[in-house]
Amino acid sequence: MSGMSGGSSFVLFCKSYSGDLKRMQRLWQSVRLFNRNRIPLYISVPQADRKLFEQTIGTPEDLIWVSDEDIARANPRADLTHYQSWDGRLSQQVVKSEFWRYAGCDSYLCLDSESEFIRDFTQNDFLDAHGNPYTVMHQAKELLQLAANKGMAQVAESFCRESAALKAVFGRVGPDYDFGPTPVIWSARVWHDLDEQYLKPRGQTLWDAIAERPAELRWYGEALLQFKSIPLLPIEPLFRVYHYDWQFDTLRHMGERPENLETQYLGILCQSNWQYELDYGAQKKSSLSRANRWLKRKLAASR
Repeated sequence: MSGMSGGSSFVLFCKSYSGDLKRMQRLWQSVRLFNRNRIPLYISVPQADRKLFEQTIGTPEDLIWVSDEDIARANPRADLTHYQSWDGRLSQQVVKSEFWRYAGCDSYLCLDSESEFIRDFTQNDFLDAHGNPYTVMHQAKELLQLAANKGMAQVAESFCRESAALKAVFGRVGPDYDFGPTPVIWSARVWHDLDEQYLKPRGQTLWDAIAERPAELRWYGEALLQFKSIPLLPIEPLFRVYHYDWQFDTLRHMGERPENLETQYLGILCQSNWQYELDYGAQKKSSLSRANRWLKRKLAASR
C-alpha cells in the first residue's frame, strides 16, 4: 500500500455529519482560500448524509467525498456492525484513525468540522524537509493554568486521568502529554505499528481499543512514543482551539481577536458543544436551551 511505501503523500481529512454541514461549508471555504499547495481535502460523512453534502458544497476537483462506511470496511478485521451500532461521537474516532487504510497516504492532517483556517498554509507547515510529519505534543500548561485561575479543577483532573489511562496501556512513566487538540498530523506508520504490534497480538482492532479507552489522540501519541515509528518532531497546537465557552470569553476579555492570532496559529476552532449557532437541521437546540447556555456563558465570563 502506498501509505507504507516510504513516500511523502500527504492529504487533508475531515470527518463530518449533517449536524455540522454549515461548519463544513465554512471549513471548505477557508481551505479554498488559504491552501497554497492545493493539498487534496477528503471529507467523510455517513452514506445517508453524502447526497446532502455533495449538493450543498459541490464536487470540485480537489475535494474528495468519502463515506464513513467505506473507511470502516477498509480494515478487513473490523466488524461493520460496530459502526452501525455505536454513537457517532464514539465511532468517529475510529473513522478518523482508520482513514489512512482507505486513502493509502503516508500522513494526513486530521481536521474537525469546527476548524477554520485564517491564513495561508502549505505542506511545509505539517511536514519537515524529509516528509516526516510533525507531532502536536505539549503539556497543555496554558489551558490548565487558565482553568486553575477560574477555579475549575475538574479540567486538570480529567486531563491527568485520561493521560494516566493511556500511559498505563504501554507502561510509560513520565510527563502527561496532550497530543491534540485537532487539527493533528497523523502518520500511517504510527497507526500501522499500533495495529501490528499491539492490537493484532491481542486479537483486537481499533474498535476494541476505542471501546476500552475512547481517546484516539492519546492512542496515537502514546503509540508513537512506544514504537518510535517516525522521528519525534513535537510542535505546539496548529490552531487556537477554544475548548470551553469560559476559555473563549476570558481570552476575548484579554484582547484576543482572530486578526492577532495569525502570527502563531493557522486557524481557529470553537468546540460545537458550546458554539451552537452553526448547528444544522434537527441538531439545532431549542430556544430554552439556547437561553440557558447564553446565561451560563455570561455568568462564566463574569467570573
